[in-house]
Amino acid sequence: MGIEHKNGGSSSLDLNVPLLLDQNQSKLKDLEASDNGDVNFIGTTSFSKTCFNGLNALTGIGILSTPYALASGGWISLILLFTIATATFYSGLLIQRCMDWDPNIKTYPDIGYQAFGRKGKVIVSVLMHMELYLVATGFLILEGDNLQKLLPNVEYFEFGGLTIGGKQGFIIIVALIILPTVWLDNLSLLSYISATGVLASLLIIGSVLWIGVFDGIGFQQRGEFINWDGIPTAVSLFAFCYCAHPVFPTLYSSMHKRHQFSNVLTVCFVLGTLCYASMAILGYLMFGSEVQSQITLNLPTNKLSSRIAIYTTLVNPISKYALMVTPIINATEAWFPYHSNKRLFRHMVGTSVVMSTVLVALAVPFFGSLMSLVGAFLSMNASVTLPCLCYLKISGSYQKLNGEMVGIGLVIVMGIFVVIFGTYISLVDIIYMSKF
Repeated sequence: MGIEHKNGGSSSLDLNVPLLLDQNQSKLKDLEASDNGDVNFIGTTSFSKTCFNGLNALTGIGILSTPYALASGGWISLILLFTIATATFYSGLLIQRCMDWDPNIKTYPDIGYQAFGRKGKVIVSVLMHMELYLVATGFLILEGDNLQKLLPNVEYFEFGGLTIGGKQGFIIIVALIILPTVWLDNLSLLSYISATGVLASLLIIGSVLWIGVFDGIGFQQRGEFINWDGIPTAVSLFAFCYCAHPVFPTLYSSMHKRHQFSNVLTVCFVLGTLCYASMAILGYLMFGSEVQSQITLNLPTNKLSSRIAIYTTLVNPISKYALMVTPIINATEAWFPYHSNKRLFRHMVGTSVVMSTVLVALAVPFFGSLMSLVGAFLSMNASVTLPCLCYLKISGSYQKLNGEMVGIGLVIVMGIFVVIFGTYISLVDIIYMSKF
């Protein structure tokens, strides 16, 4: 039942998701070496470090949008947050079972290959690369929004006689700052900076709490109990918060005591969900229906605590952008293995990727709607539907009707429902806002 790798080693479609999977670079090298066929390889990462790495992967920019998600669906949508958290936690356990089934499985695309062959691997890889691409695009939009919040007097820029709006100009400037990081051959420094994701999330929550308690905002907003029209948006944004599943196979492989991985998932999902729920409740109580797609856009910029939150929000995406697009660049390079000047070609591909994300960010500068689309179409497929389908195929459980089969079937139906309706609502929102 082992996975066959043609041409030796892993296919170019394998994705080592760049979300700082281990703090020790030598461990990463050992892990990469294990992909060359040593199925008996045992990782060296401890339980605590794996938890930290898992939280880094699970907590990200999605935390900025949880108040907006709660405002979209009303207080009842907190139940949806916990439902999504439970479903994605369970699908994470299914990924672990798939890897236990065959020790040759090292990456998420390997699971797709084991379940559905080459087509399954391609589908998984394409979804993962699309998700990384659109998240990187969301970084640029986030930077533009928050820089415009900090510098509201900058209404436009002039580039070579061409006048560009303030937000659009900030997006281009940030892209130019980020571009050299995409050319780097060694991303270890950026990896260590991006490892502060957990601390950044806690710092932002603490800053928002401080603003509410000590800076005069308060928690007087009562909000709505339910808003049916906003339920699809709420579910999609909550799903975006739990899009770390492509990381789980590498985290699992890196562990010294792999039987503890279910406990790692428990710690990560409990703490991650507490962070998301706390931010959602604080933001909704503070700003009510007026909360914006990023909580930082509601904060008063004349307060130190607000500036700390905004500056923290600005630094993290700059450090993570290159880590997000590197797998896309690697996959593109793999299509041209015999190019004479590989370094120049890599720089050209990296520059093209950055330019294309800038164009998408300028064309669709709507952070909330774009991340809602990512959550509905990509995150729900990658984090809910595909793990369930792959597990059923690999284990053969689909051939027998039992309680687990029924439960997995319900999770799949929920995932498909969110994919269809969430994607439709997100696209309608983007098209509607593009008209203005």
